[in-house]
Amino acid sequence: MPIDPSDTYILLGQDGSSRQLPGGDAFWSQPEAELGALGRHWMLLEFECSSDWPTWEMHPAGDEFIYLLSGDVTLHLDDKGSVTTFALTGRGATIVPRGVWHTAKVHAPSRMLFATLGEGTQHRPA
Repeated sequence: MPIDPSDTYILLGQDGSSRQLPGGDAFWSQPEAELGALGRHWMLLEFECSSDWPTWEMHPAGDEFIYLLSGDVTLHLDDKGSVTTFALTGRGATIVPRGVWHTAKVHAPSRMLFATLGEGTQHRPA
């Protein structure tokens, strides 16, 4: 059965299982405790980004795979005060190492797919 990862998020269990959850606002409006429990699983999520990310984020529990499906973004990675930037245009991917703060500047509407272990994710203003 087809899945639209912008509407349905996928959790991948360490035992090889998968679970579908309603995405978007239905996912992010859950209580913090529930989101924390879900963050112990690998999550596959797709987002459309039409403007710069309003925050930096950091994932302490695992690396994050970011796949640009279409668009044009510049990723900013802050590793202990040393900021590096690089562009992804059209299509491309990168891995953000665990513990590295990151944000994106969006130059054209972009679709991005993320694979992340969300437990303990932190945010700070961009």
